[in-house]
Amino acid sequence: MAAKNVPDSGIYIDSTALAKLYVPEPESDLLDRFLSRRTDLMISELSITEVVSAVSRRKREGFLDSRQASTIKEALFADAKSFRRLDLNPTLHRHAEQLLLTTETIPLRTLDALHIALAVSGGAMHIVTFDVRMADAAALHGLHVVELR
Repeated sequence: MAAKNVPDSGIYIDSTALAKLYVPEPESDLLDRFLSRRTDLMISELSITEVVSAVSRRKREGFLDSRQASTIKEALFADAKSFRRLDLNPTLHRHAEQLLLTTETIPLRTLDALHIALAVSGGAMHIVTFDVRMADAAALHGLHVVELR
């Protein structure tokens, strides 16, 4: 679904998208414009941890120094308050496991199944992801993938 046609109906932002808000990449500006002034945005505690992991990797690889990594982490935690935050629980794990067992046409990965279960549990109708396999799996399970162009 094209970004300009997405109604306010619950949008889950996975870690591939969330990271682009803190570590500049080609799609960062487009994503930032799409998300601005929306009030229906959801992230998960899992996404926050994955973004911190990505920042840590960038630091190890020499793309960020310690100060930059710390600043990004602080900004992420401060901004997270403006999103509806979802967290994992045993019921969501069972839902993700069911997705893993019943998804036969796409090689669904564990973290993707957890993100889809989180989005569905939060009542999201749409998902923003930059991971093609995740997008395919999310669409297969009824989520509308927001295409940012």
